Formats: sequence, C-alpha cells, structure tokens
Amino acid sequence: MAHTPVNHPLRPIYRALGALAGLYLVVFGIVGVIVTAGDGLFGTSGDRVLGQGTNLFWAIVSVLVGAIVLIATVIGRNSDVEVDKYFGWGLLVVGSYSLAASRTDANFLDWSIATVIVTYLIGTILITVSLYSKVVSPSQTGAPRQVRESQHA
Repeated sequence: MAHTPVNHPLRPIYRALGALAGLYLVVFGIVGVIVTAGDGLFGTSGDRVLGQGTNLFWAIVSVLVGAIVLIATVIGRNSDVEVDKYFGWGLLVVGSYSLAASRTDANFLDWSIATVIVTYLIGTILITVSLYSKVVSPSQTGAPRQVRESQHA
C-alpha cells in the first residue's frame, strides 16, 4: 500500500509553490487573451505569449485552471490536494497530446514545444504539491491501523 505523507513540515512551501503555478497560469492566460483576442477561438496564427505558442481557447482554459488552483489553495482543507492532483495529471495528458500533435493539423491549441515543456513543468509541480500538502488530525498520523495493531500483538 502506498503512503502519502501527511502534515509534512514543508507544507507551506509546497502550497506556495502550487499558488505560484496557479498564478503563472492566470497571468499567462490573461496576457494570452489580450494578445489572441482578434484571432478567433481556435486561431492558428502563431501568436506567442511569454515565449509560448497559444490561441484564445488555451488562454481562456489557462485562466480558468489557474484561478481554480488559486482558489483551492486559498481554501485549503485538503481541497487543494485534490485540485492540484487532478489538474496536474490533466496538464500532463494535454501536454502529451500537444507534443504528439505539435507539427500536424491536429495542433488545434497552436502550441509550440516551449508550451509543452512549461505545461509538463506546471503539471509536475502540481502533482508534487498534491503529494506533500495533505493535512490530517494528529490522531490519524503514523502507520496504517493494521500495521499498528500487528506490531502490538
């Protein structure tokens, strides 16, 4: 059985890192909306934002994902753990699709390889944050119940 650390002493640093990842997505998305506003939703004009290729659709998705990550981080109470986990894996899946479709007509997000790399990085950061940000009551920490009972028998 896998063990996910709880009440990690570096939890505030991990949460701050998750908040920074969400903030980056929001800033990237807002700048992307401004730059790509006249290109249509799935425009492929080769617009670059913060060194990455994007279109209006991906810019809007970035704002939404970043805002949800930031809101979950502010709320805390382990909601950030779940949000970071699912959005982190989701970003890795989208990044993998865009890597596979980068030089084809299927690149409907108008991504460049730089965008794929940044998306992988943000996704990996969010997954890592989700692994070390969980909080439980002190009575629930330690080894699983079966292990504690078998050691005392």
